[in-house]
Amino acid sequence: MTRSFAKPSLTIPEQISHLRASGMTVADDARATHWLTHVSYYRLSGYWHIWKDRSVADVTRFRAGTDFDRACSLYEFDRELRAVVGRAVEHVEVALRGSWAYALAHRGGPHGYLDAALYSDRGTFHGLLGKVATDTGRSAETYIRRYRDQYDAPALPAVWMVAEMMSFGRLSRWYSLVAAPDLRTAIAAPLGLREELFVSIVKHLVDVRNICAHHGRLWNRGFRSPPRLPHRPRDLGASLDTARVGHAAGTLYNSLVLLIYLVRQIAPSSPWRDDLVAALGTRLPDERAAMGFPTDWQARPLWL
Repeated sequence: MTRSFAKPSLTIPEQISHLRASGMTVADDARATHWLTHVSYYRLSGYWHIWKDRSVADVTRFRAGTDFDRACSLYEFDRELRAVVGRAVEHVEVALRGSWAYALAHRGGPHGYLDAALYSDRGTFHGLLGKVATDTGRSAETYIRRYRDQYDAPALPAVWMVAEMMSFGRLSRWYSLVAAPDLRTAIAAPLGLREELFVSIVKHLVDVRNICAHHGRLWNRGFRSPPRLPHRPRDLGASLDTARVGHAAGTLYNSLVLLIYLVRQIAPSSPWRDDLVAALGTRLPDERAAMGFPTDWQARPLWL
């Protein structure tokens, strides 16, 4: 049996009428028109679905008191949250670039990263290496152009130059491909986590970074591939929500706790955690619960 999409395209006045008919309070038509014009109904719908009335058969109905302006406020909070989280991910990305390049350079020299024996899958290694070659040939970065102009061999730049040229996602793949546990440990050590956990966390933070960079909804995001959650150090383990299992462990709350811990290792004097707490303090408990926050979050060690 064919299932056909049959939802109609509504004009903005029809969208406002539909929201009101579904039980949402829309106090100001002009303000709602502005938001629906410049943000869109579909994008905003991600911020009001938590107020749908699940106790009735008509799941399009909103609970009493649902307000359009509150959804817009939540949208603005999410914009602020992405900016705050993006700052923390930047700390981790830059630290990983430096640590990866340093460990590889001291294992095999400036071009030691070209040794296929270092990696767990040679096919994947050669694929990644091909991307480095393409990026090197296309790069307009001054340091890459200078290398091309001054040196003929090796054809690819030194590892610390390559690290600066890579995206976070590409760097994550290079790191996860490293075969030797001691080398993976050397890369993870400055970040204060065991290497087998850190590989998983880096992959997860690439997803978080991409959501922030591409203006996706971060606020109540669930992650289909959650990171492995550490039990040590003790303050980190006690701050994570490890009571959840499976995909439920992949809540934004746990992502934020991991970032608090990592920023503390990388930039201990940073006010980042305080900025995050200030932003979270503007929201109501049900809005924090949608991010996976446990009720006792403020009493957990990394939030104190």
